[in-house]
Amino acid sequence: MGLLKKKLILTTQGCKKRKHPRLAILTTGLLILLSQASCKPNRISERIIVASAGKITSLDPAQANTFHTLQLISSLGDTLYKIDKNGELKPSLAKARPKISDKGLTVSIPLRENILFHDGTRFDSEAMAFSIKRFMRIGTLNYVLDGRISDIETPEPYLIRIKLTRPSSSLNGLLTSINLTPISPKAYAKHKDKFLNKTFIGTGPYQLESFKPQQQRLVPFSFYWNNSPKNSGIDFINLSNSTALFGALKSGEVDVLLSNSINEIQRKALNNMSKAGHLREGEGPAMEIGYITFRSNSPPLNRPDLRKALIHSIDRKQISKRVSYELREPLRALIPPSFKEIKNTPWPRYNPKIAKNLFLKEGYCNGKTLTIPLTFRSNVPADKLLALTWQAQVKRDLSNCLNLTLNGVESTTVYRQLGKGAFEAVILDWRGAYPDPEAYLSPLLSCKKSKGMICLEGEAAISGSFWTTSWIEKAIRQSDFLQGVNRKRKLFKIEKFAAEGAAYLPIWLVKPRAWSQLHLAKPEFDGNGHLLLQRLRHIKK
Repeated sequence: MGLLKKKLILTTQGCKKRKHPRLAILTTGLLILLSQASCKPNRISERIIVASAGKITSLDPAQANTFHTLQLISSLGDTLYKIDKNGELKPSLAKARPKISDKGLTVSIPLRENILFHDGTRFDSEAMAFSIKRFMRIGTLNYVLDGRISDIETPEPYLIRIKLTRPSSSLNGLLTSINLTPISPKAYAKHKDKFLNKTFIGTGPYQLESFKPQQQRLVPFSFYWNNSPKNSGIDFINLSNSTALFGALKSGEVDVLLSNSINEIQRKALNNMSKAGHLREGEGPAMEIGYITFRSNSPPLNRPDLRKALIHSIDRKQISKRVSYELREPLRALIPPSFKEIKNTPWPRYNPKIAKNLFLKEGYCNGKTLTIPLTFRSNVPADKLLALTWQAQVKRDLSNCLNLTLNGVESTTVYRQLGKGAFEAVILDWRGAYPDPEAYLSPLLSCKKSKGMICLEGEAAISGSFWTTSWIEKAIRQSDFLQGVNRKRKLFKIEKFAAEGAAYLPIWLVKPRAWSQLHLAKPEFDGNGHLLLQRLRHIKK
């Protein structure tokens, strides 16, 4: 008999003719029972246990930047608009689509009435303005606004007016960002200019009952304005051990498992289990890209042809097959294909002959080998497998030209040192803050201050590539003025130009997945790639 079952028996002794609801949490690889109550009415709880990877240290939408934090906030709060499964903009807290006037410089948004925050205060235009202005001041990702907003007006209780510094074609996507989730001005009155980490007061279908870094308890909000959750609550559990997560789902100790940071072999095993009818699997839109950044501001990778040689040396199809069992789609672009009608792939294909010619041109291969340290995040399982597979490809195809040495570094250290130019080549991933091409191009390519083709200050420097040109910064700005076909053409030129610069190497595209037990309905995702916790429900037999 397992540890969990033994603890359940001990916990329920003395509760005659009553059933204890199932609730377990894995922390640092151990099973720890979290008892909801020692005795309950004679029924099985409708609460659902959802497991994900990593700790949640802050629930402040102005600070949120990790997948599991954004996932949780998406169920505790609402945004002005949402993206549906077809990629269409749908009003949420807004009553209708935004109205654009004044030559694209004024955005008027009518708001729904009779909506309450979890603390009972009213949602209105003042609350929405408070939330946006707060994000503009202290938001960790406030660069996504890129100076677009000059002022926010509240001419009526349920009308907000956003004044722009320039017309913005990416604004619609921005208005769906979880970081702009409205929060109660009353609850955050003392936190206008600082983060409030361990609580969240929004308007969402759930409210936060308790918070710990590795476990959050959500209960349905009784006065929610839209459809109520189809379950009686969520216990959201955050772990870091892939084997523990896999075992917990397989043994039935958790109801739902999110796919982030699950070992690739185990991810494939869960996929096979769902195909065999032992689990239910749901998948969301591919919003995450995996890529490699090359440091372009110092030798040896300040030479463009060497970076191009590296790009030609990698076989994405083989990597997808060997690392992810083809669950990750090979990618030769920075923008996910779902965000553009033209399925352009500007980065070149695998071609070791071209790679060797470029290495020869730069003086390598004839008794001289280029050694490049490839850094991978040691706590991200797919990173190490990718690094090992590429290293093996290089040994097979280009051993007399190139030598890849591997360097595993914990992810928080990687992010902290990236902008300092600590890594010649590093494996990373990116998930746009909102569903729009600009949310992928600007964070990697934009630059505020440069010298020649070296970015001294801006996102290109923070990203660790330090690569820029005067044209590409202007082009990104210009694309935000354009609409329709003209914008698509400009975005294609930007990507093609970035491919020529060869400071980034796109590898694959990642779809979020979730697996549930058979007593639950199939997991569903929204258009932003977040699991719809409120739609998780038990299936009546």
